[in-house]
Amino acid sequence: MIDFQNVIEAVHKELKSETNKGLVASYIPELSNINPQNFGIFVKHINGKSYAVGDWNVPFSIQSISKAISLALVLPIYKNSIWERIDVEPSGNPFNHLSLLELENGIPRNPFINAGAIVIADMLVTHFKNPKQVFLDYVRDLANDQTIDFNYSVAKSERLTGFGNYAAANLLKSFNNLENDVEDVLDLYFHQCSIEMTCEQLSNAFFMLANNGKCLQQKERLTSSQAKRINAIMLTCGFYDEAGEFAFEVGLPGKSGVGGGIIALLPNHFTIATWSPGLNEKGNSLIGMKALELFTTKTKRSIF
Repeated sequence: MIDFQNVIEAVHKELKSETNKGLVASYIPELSNINPQNFGIFVKHINGKSYAVGDWNVPFSIQSISKAISLALVLPIYKNSIWERIDVEPSGNPFNHLSLLELENGIPRNPFINAGAIVIADMLVTHFKNPKQVFLDYVRDLANDQTIDFNYSVAKSERLTGFGNYAAANLLKSFNNLENDVEDVLDLYFHQCSIEMTCEQLSNAFFMLANNGKCLQQKERLTSSQAKRINAIMLTCGFYDEAGEFAFEVGLPGKSGVGGGIIALLPNHFTIATWSPGLNEKGNSLIGMKALELFTTKTKRSIF
């Protein structure tokens, strides 16, 4: 049996003293206020045991990690009709790139680039009267924690500076791939990205994807096939234009966010969340990427 606590403590100790911790995201002004020295790791094993080190219990804005959660919420509702409006191919481009969207007639490459997540948000706005509350309740239920909430200052900051997302939404609208008002769709999108969670809450929320679609309460949220498909997209598309590097170095399905969080998992074994706010040039947590590479190297646990 692997001593997960010993492993993550060793990883944390090795990386805590790194002088280059990357740059905190500044294009969303509220995120620029975060201390780059924060660094936490949390592991949730499928058997229910947990392991933690560092700043694992400090809430942070999950940002693009929320895109995997919104996909999980939509998939049982729309099923395979989702893929008529969104593809499942890696983009090979930054998360906010627009040129492919125009070249490919308004069909986003995958659900994890901004344009794809905006289409998913549009589906939620179509289906629910109060999609923001439904999304928040869904996250709380997955993590079994009713204290989780939006950070309204971050959501406002994103709305005031989200010109690229307005451009993407309007481009989608011009290709008839957005059913609702741009403002309504982006209001949901900005709020879902602003949700604050700790490494523990994140690991608990993604437990269902390591557990064949069953959440912490053993309630079936997804079929095992749906969970497998989301894991596959996380492996190939979960890290912007660094997805191949993450698969190569770490070997786990995962999803990153510009708030510095990363969630990764090994189906039927564990989820692991890391948080270090400093980003590399691709927009992924610099120390988080290194931590997960060390973790899978030391534990010899990956999908490969």
